[in-house]
Amino acid sequence: MRIFSIQGSSVSESNAQALTQALEGLQLPTQGYLWLTCTRQEFEQHHAPIQAALQRLCALQLIDLHVSDLLNVQLPSRYDFTSQYDVLVFHRLAARHPESTSGGGQGLQMSRRGGPPILRRIETSPVGFVVFDRVLLSVHPQDLSSRDNYAQRLLAAGNNSAPESHEEKAGDSRSAGARGVPADPSDLMLRIVSHMVDGFLALRRELSLQLDHWQSELLNPKTRFNNWAALLDTRVALHRLDEICEDQRSAMQDWLEALKTVTEPDNVTDRHAHDMLQVRSRDVLEHIERVVHHVRRLEQNVETAVQMHFNAQSHRTNEIMRTLTVLTAVFLPLNLIAGIFGMNFEFIPLLHRSNGFWLAMAAMALTATTLVAYFWRKRYLERSAR
Repeated sequence: MRIFSIQGSSVSESNAQALTQALEGLQLPTQGYLWLTCTRQEFEQHHAPIQAALQRLCALQLIDLHVSDLLNVQLPSRYDFTSQYDVLVFHRLAARHPESTSGGGQGLQMSRRGGPPILRRIETSPVGFVVFDRVLLSVHPQDLSSRDNYAQRLLAAGNNSAPESHEEKAGDSRSAGARGVPADPSDLMLRIVSHMVDGFLALRRELSLQLDHWQSELLNPKTRFNNWAALLDTRVALHRLDEICEDQRSAMQDWLEALKTVTEPDNVTDRHAHDMLQVRSRDVLEHIERVVHHVRRLEQNVETAVQMHFNAQSHRTNEIMRTLTVLTAVFLPLNLIAGIFGMNFEFIPLLHRSNGFWLAMAAMALTATTLVAYFWRKRYLERSAR
């Protein structure tokens, strides 16, 4: 578990080694807030000390249903609230799927199937956020790369901050926002969520390149496409990714609606912080909608490519059948002539003439030439331009 104390533009992390020891002596900063972040396993094992710390810091504890939501690896992205705190569960990309043995998760378990490496990266795992007035509790999966990356950025932003002047102290929220340090727990939660959504946005180019490669293979008449299993996995993965992004969008829309119901503060600084919170929420929602739009466009491209592939295959089959039909039509009268002269009759015209064979061959050649010229004029022997 990691504990960060954020006050104004300064960020510090607790150095306590034991989780219980860190929670027992935990106190709120004078004018800031705390960020408590732990793994789902730590939250389950140390549930009682965390609840006791929240009781001491915020004068209340988490409801049992919300505790179950934070421990549920199959829960989709959703938003809930009470009169004292808000709960947001949000799915993010995972580098691996450590919790698959404990419930399967909502993630796209592509590692169990085939497909290109990009599909194995489309794995998600839920992250839970509990937003109090001066405390943010986040519960992450065992893969902590995303959290640690943002924590490093947060510490760097706090360490690079210049000392506050007398004028800046009066507008603490504005100065913190300008320096890149979140002004309150809600702002911090939104920045972490935005960092997660950026991971989905980064996948767009690689997914597009992979699908473009498959489209070129599907439409290339000189290659035989055999990656149907991988293509099916891709369609399933894109469909499930669309569902996950839809859940994310619904959760963020509920969060925005809850923000609109909050009474605007009278203080100018607090009103500015509230407006910035709404702007950041709309920005995160817009990023999610971009991901949804791109995923749906990729799904349509895959469907279109598959349909064009089968249409092209049908067209090539029709051309082959047309060519075979023309050849059959050309050789049919030749077979008829050969069959007539092959009858076992004693008296057949031209049979006993010295030039009978050549007359028959000339008639067959003339018939074949006439039919080929006729079919060529009708464009039955032409090939479509590539």
